[in-house]
Amino acid sequence: MPALICGSVAYDTIMVFHGQFGEHILPDQIHILNVAFLVPDMRREFGGTAGNIAYNLKLLGDAPIVMATVGDDFGPYRARFDQLGIARTHIREIPGTFVPQAFIMTDLDANQITAFHPGAMSSSYLNKVGDADGIKLGILAPDSRDGMLQHAEQFHDLGIPFIFDPGQQMSVFNGDELRHFIELADYVAVNDYEARILEERTGDTISKLTERVKAFFVTKGAEGSVIYADGQQIFIPSVKENRRVDPTGCGDAYRSGLLYGIERGWSWQKIGRLSNTIGSIKIEHRGPQGHQPTRDDIASRYQLAFDEQLW
Repeated sequence: MPALICGSVAYDTIMVFHGQFGEHILPDQIHILNVAFLVPDMRREFGGTAGNIAYNLKLLGDAPIVMATVGDDFGPYRARFDQLGIARTHIREIPGTFVPQAFIMTDLDANQITAFHPGAMSSSYLNKVGDADGIKLGILAPDSRDGMLQHAEQFHDLGIPFIFDPGQQMSVFNGDELRHFIELADYVAVNDYEARILEERTGDTISKLTERVKAFFVTKGAEGSVIYADGQQIFIPSVKENRRVDPTGCGDAYRSGLLYGIERGWSWQKIGRLSNTIGSIKIEHRGPQGHQPTRDDIASRYQLAFDEQLW
């Protein structure tokens, strides 16, 4: 059965600074920060956590179901979903609002500074997980505070296993709330920075937090990823990219691999390897949905990296 993806459908305005942020941001002057970056490259992309994850799942041959709220400017994205064959049944349009908008600035070291306008996402609590029939697996990706709180409870009450992916919304929840999300979830997916924030906010170590879920996934960029499951730490090496172009959306690509593999009951190692492969393919292209590999392309990259067949 297809996975239910609760999260944002957004437009990303991506700007590239041809330097390093660290050369212009002085740590001892943060309290009076006033800095401007010249960004010669700028483009608008289709994005949002739910949109990106669904796009990658579609590349893998799955039929994802997106649950999100959008605004009056949804037209171009609506046409894209229709072209891709991604269902819009549970995408609710909120009159008088904008589609969520992310303004992302990236430097040459792949560091990012992001400003985000939630727009219609603030009404995501209006959607109900129970409205989607036949769901056996879900992901709670960054969304509005109320929407995430309610959807987590709904997944749990309905007995639907789900991945908790706090991402950029980590800052809106306190330690008790983050612990509660983890108690409700079956899986957690974070990057290494977010893992440290989780430790600080909850007061628990990653080792302690991992005891509460079936699997805890931590991505580490070029160092690969780690899966904490069954009392083990499973290290998954990164898949070497042919070129490093744009990290935007790599985390969402990785999460599509998690959903695809968990749905099919694969081993943790194979799930991690597929997820790293999708992330590597994505980083070679501009924008969160700029890559267009076929299933054969994905399988070939996987076999080249791990010397085993994917399908």
